[in-house]
This record gives sequence, C-alpha cells and structure tokens, in this order.
Amino acid sequence: MSENKSSSVPYSVLDLAGVRHGYDIADAFKNSVSLAQHAEKLGYNRYWLAEHHNMISVASSATSALIGHIAGHTNAIRVGSGGIMLPNHTPLIIAEQFGTLATLYPNRIDLGLGRAPGTDQLTAYEIRGERFHSPQHFPQDVRKLQQYLGDDNYDNKVRAIPGEGTNVPIWILGSSTESAHLAASYGLPYAFASHFAPNYFFEAIEIYRKNFRPSNVLKEPYVLSCVNVVAADTDAEAERLSTSLKILFSGIVTNQRRLLQPPIDSMEGVWSDMEEAAVEQMLDFTFIAGPDKLKEQLQSFLNHTKVDELMVTSHIYDHQARLRSYELVAEALKG
Repeated sequence: MSENKSSSVPYSVLDLAGVRHGYDIADAFKNSVSLAQHAEKLGYNRYWLAEHHNMISVASSATSALIGHIAGHTNAIRVGSGGIMLPNHTPLIIAEQFGTLATLYPNRIDLGLGRAPGTDQLTAYEIRGERFHSPQHFPQDVRKLQQYLGDDNYDNKVRAIPGEGTNVPIWILGSSTESAHLAASYGLPYAFASHFAPNYFFEAIEIYRKNFRPSNVLKEPYVLSCVNVVAADTDAEAERLSTSLKILFSGIVTNQRRLLQPPIDSMEGVWSDMEEAAVEQMLDFTFIAGPDKLKEQLQSFLNHTKVDELMVTSHIYDHQARLRSYELVAEALKG
C-alpha cells in the first residue's frame, strides 16, 4: 500500500439537492445540474443523490427521477443513489426504475442501497404502510434485486422489464456495523456515511474487510467513505462558510430543521454548549480549510483509513463558493 494514497483514490460527490433560504426547489435542481457538470469537468468519478423524505432542506426525495435528470445533463460521470432506501420500495420497482436508467445511460448508473427510512417514523409509515417492518427483509430484498437485474431471470414468472440483464452495480450503504456484515457476506462494495455517523466508521470497515467474501462482481473489498468538506481560498473564509453547515446540523440535533442558511461570522451565541458538542461529534470527519490545510487533512485521512474512494458532500450556501470548494478538493487529491 502506497504511503501517499491520494494519487490513486477516485473522488466523488454526494448531493442532497439542498434547498437554500431565499431560494426554491427549482433553484436546487438547477444547482445540482451545474455542480454535476462542474464535477465531471474536474474528474470526479461519481455523482450520487440520496433519498430523504419530509425534510424541507432536502429535495432529492424522488431519487430515481433526479438521477435521470442529472445523467441526461452530463456525459460520462457515473450517476447513482447514495442511496435508495430499499425498505421504502419493492425490489421489482427499483429494478425497473434503475433498469430504465441503465438502458438510457449505459455503464453510468450505480445503485446504492440503505435500510434506514431516510426520514422520521411517521413519514416512514406513510411510505411503507403495511410494509412498515420491511427493513428486516433487507438482505433478502437485496438478493431479489440482484436476481431481477441479472442475466438468469428470463425464465422466472416475475421479470423486471426493463432491468433484466443490465447488472446495475449494487452497493451496500451503512452507518453502523450491521451493514458491514451484509456487504462483506454478499461480496459487494461498501459505502459508509462517515459524514454524519462517524462513531462506527473504523469498526465497520474493519468488519467489512476482515469478513469479505469474493463474489462474481467484486474480488476484493472496496470501501467508499463520505466526508463533509468546506473549502475556500483561505482557512478563515472556509470557517465562515462552514457556519451554514453547523446551523443545519444544529437544527437536526434540536429537531428545528430549516432551509440551508447564509453563513454568519461566528456561531457564538447561536448554539448551546450541548448543541455544539453534539454537532461537533457528528462532524468528526469534516474538513474545513484553505488549500494547503485541506490537502494535508485529506492526505492524512486517506493514509489512515486506506479507503478506496472518497466521496465529498458540501453544504455551502453560495453556489459559486460551493463550486470552488469542489475545485479545491480536486486540486488537493490530484496531488
């Protein structure tokens, strides 16, 4: 393993189609297209969107539709889900949706799967109805999806049309150790949500690597880690921009969710000591820096974790500043 891992590590984007204070959802979608096109030019590997519901600051609830929109406005970058919350759907429906996407955009679509609801329990019940306890069927549903998308389902009484034979790459997403065991036993790539759930990250990837069983889609373990980055031309400007992220996460902690807010000069007096501690713990893998410090921090993270791919999410209010942040990440990781 090379001591300097950044030169060999692909870098990707996680987008939630964030809705900003003073702007609407249509603006969020336009910015997602703009960022995807920008990321493609910068050499980013993937552009993933995440399924969430009943959150006013997140507009990626119809994830499959938005994936198609992004893929249609880009040329080569892989586009996918980070993830689809599979218990919210039946495997057949997801196979048909992603089979359609893979047919429209060959060799460009990824299917990341999670078992969490992507929302609160009341909303999850509205989505799932009588299937409310479907998360316990997650392992079996992943297998069903593999069958529907594979080459050998043609003589089954239930077939995914489109979908069959597309073999859309499936990823297991997780924020706990349970998902690590599943990804390892199925021989699938593993994406960890270290951008908001850092506590189990090292334990989970150790379990995954140690217990990995080679499959017909993956011979060796493959770990993708998602982190928060707020980068700017100076450390001070990055700190100022990061207040939007901290206000957003503070709202999650206090259950007082708001649209993404403009940055402020200081968080002093905005949050309590308890809120600050909770947010800082959630943001353990968050890099807020100018170019030199960013390169040093990302290099240290890659050398320490030995992850195979780094995914970046950036909650930055000003769109041009967000684009610049992704430029700085690309520059840091290219060497």
